[in-house]
Amino acid sequence: MKIAFFSAHNYDIESMNELAKQEGIEHEFEFFEHRLTYGTAPLATGCDIVVIFVNDTANAAVLHKLHEVGVRAILLRCAGFDMVNLDVAQELGLIVLRVPAYSPYAVAEHAAGLMMSLNRKYHRAYNRTREFNFKLQGLLGFDLHGKTVGVIGTGKIGALFGKIAGGFGCKVIAYDVYENAEALSYGIQYVSLDEIFEQSDIISLHCPLFPSTHHMINEAAIEKMKKGVMLINTSRGGLIDTKALIRGLKSDKIGSVALDVFEGENGIFYEDHSGEIMADENFTKLFTFHNVLVTGHQAFFTKEALSNIAKTTMDNIRAIETEGPYINQVKK
Repeated sequence: MKIAFFSAHNYDIESMNELAKQEGIEHEFEFFEHRLTYGTAPLATGCDIVVIFVNDTANAAVLHKLHEVGVRAILLRCAGFDMVNLDVAQELGLIVLRVPAYSPYAVAEHAAGLMMSLNRKYHRAYNRTREFNFKLQGLLGFDLHGKTVGVIGTGKIGALFGKIAGGFGCKVIAYDVYENAEALSYGIQYVSLDEIFEQSDIISLHCPLFPSTHHMINEAAIEKMKKGVMLINTSRGGLIDTKALIRGLKSDKIGSVALDVFEGENGIFYEDHSGEIMADENFTKLFTFHNVLVTGHQAFFTKEALSNIAKTTMDNIRAIETEGPYINQVKK
């Protein structure tokens, strides 16, 4: 089979080729650094499978184009699948498989790192001390011990983040449609979403992006939060209404924000824009706040995660080759 990988960077190429060699997989791989869009879809002409990542686009138009050029399966190198129009994929008979779990530890640990950096200003201290400025003004933090941490979404990642927060001596409360026995075993207490907003000193988002969760952090939600709340998002950018977030920062209702994801990050993250003027005004406006920390969708980025992504992707390729079973299939 011929397989096209989109949004493929050196680390992706190395991990995929290394595992394919180890496992004796001899299919033809085509790696494209370009994101999958309607304009780049023809690059997959003659390919049986297209493998995509979080910022690729697999909407109706793209899926029709892929089907037209011979593609019969879409494999995701990630757990989220909000970028794929599943209705159209089903209509066209395109099989969609994902990587349901690669390293929940990587994302949970990154969220904890963002929490610590926002609180104790490590990033600001690093820049100061490199210029031999050792003044402490502006670096004041607070004890995490005794604070209330609200976790929205308690799958594996959210549960692990809650466990880490509990290790600091925080009271951890959570909201999810379903209670997770693992989260309960860590002493996490389930409450309503409004109680998360009203009681939490720190709120961390770990839920998928669905129509029901789109802009769940909006003006009304922010109004319910404690003054000075810390907000962390390592899940999906669309969970937060950016304009409402900016208003919350301006009014000091939100004390600090860490974002590893951003609504509209397609075409921004995973690329070097250092010599350009960014067109997204809301995104650039966030950088004017000293209490906002942004990382470029790197929470997943560990050696273990890349290895697990490659392994599951190879398993999914085999499933397409043998026409099942499709253990990791995404259905509408």
